[in-house]
Amino acid sequence: MNHPRIMLAAPHSGSGKTTITCGLLSALKTKGLEPCSFKCGPDYIDPMFHRNVIGIPSGNLDTFFTEDEVTKELFVKEYSGDIAVIEGVMGLYDGIGGVELVGSSYDLARVLNTPIVLVIDAKGAGRSIIAQIKGFLDYDNCNLIKAVILNKTSKSFGDVLAPLIESELGITCLGTVLEKKDMELSSRYLGLVLPDEVLDLQDKLQEEALLVSEGIDIDKLLSIAGSATDLDVKIASKNIANANPVKLAIARDEAFCFYYRENIEMLKSHGVKIVEFSPLNDSKLPEGISGILLGGGYPENYLQQLSTRASIKADIKRALDKGMPVLAECGGFMYLLNSITDESGKVYNMVGAIDGSAIWKGKLVRFGYVTISGDGVAIKGHEFHYYDSDNNGDSLVATKPTGNRSWQCIHKSGNSFMGFPHLYYPSSPKFVDDFVEAMKKYGRN
Repeated sequence: MNHPRIMLAAPHSGSGKTTITCGLLSALKTKGLEPCSFKCGPDYIDPMFHRNVIGIPSGNLDTFFTEDEVTKELFVKEYSGDIAVIEGVMGLYDGIGGVELVGSSYDLARVLNTPIVLVIDAKGAGRSIIAQIKGFLDYDNCNLIKAVILNKTSKSFGDVLAPLIESELGITCLGTVLEKKDMELSSRYLGLVLPDEVLDLQDKLQEEALLVSEGIDIDKLLSIAGSATDLDVKIASKNIANANPVKLAIARDEAFCFYYRENIEMLKSHGVKIVEFSPLNDSKLPEGISGILLGGGYPENYLQQLSTRASIKADIKRALDKGMPVLAECGGFMYLLNSITDESGKVYNMVGAIDGSAIWKGKLVRFGYVTISGDGVAIKGHEFHYYDSDNNGDSLVATKPTGNRSWQCIHKSGNSFMGFPHLYYPSSPKFVDDFVEAMKKYGRN
């Protein structure tokens, strides 16, 4: 099966690739196509926009998290529709620590043999853009960069630059996208608020889709995407008896919403039935469950409401006290503590299943990729949080992939794991196997 695909990447963050990605996805839907999307790297926000606002399936792929064959298998499993649009992260060649290729957009494009379209911020520049593009082409050992889009410039100036780019560099210039100050989704919206909180986002996306449709040659882009060679991937089928599936309660609402599609799909492939609940709105856990997953998100934005939901907090604490297997990451871990102290110093009582408190630090406490290991566990993930706790757990060790930095982390009790790191399950099939077995064992008790 062929998998038409394209990666939108850029020389650096702030070039506008997120805005153009969203505009392109919307434009493809308007054109009658069915796109799917992927985000390079450990980013929850962009895929949420793609799923919740644009209405297309979206996942995360990362060459630090998974080996090449696993990465390809995940892509093929999740591919659907007519074309995949992969959004890059940071600058094209920026990987681990900003200096390695592993974890970079380029490395993912290499693994998936995906044509790259460079989004160039052309504002305030002229012929120098050609030199910039040439430098990126010189670094492109796999000959993946096939085209450029000139962003934040006028059509008239783009029409002057385009033939020079094509004649001197031998790549396609797909066109230009005009600058509109109120359309900078990456800086003004993404990462600051959730899609559902931006009332006029649909209108803005329609505007951007129109700018993309009018400014770039989508037919040429589709042709480039269609030139991607087949991926030689054999998907191993997993025969799971689902007559009596084990049930996992997943917290999903405005406060808890950070979940990798790959994690959820992996749990389902192990015969797990997902049932959702809301710590913000529900009074008790779902019936018949054998495990709980509390993801990250924005609990700090809903502390008053969370603190007053005494019934659901008590139900969660009872479940943990009985030994129900639990996975809690970042905001979900903070929710299980005794309390959370906000930016103003106000203290809010939480579940109280773990003795400790979380407090706002006003800066990133720990950030970036980590490998979590110890006590028979080896799994990859990342941390990104402005809160810290006086009891982060000491069952496992988080190690940075570069340098010598490491620290103790996570409360491990049986096959329950509760701490700040966000985990990427496909990096450790054994981790998922063990957790599902623990759920089954609990369900039999």
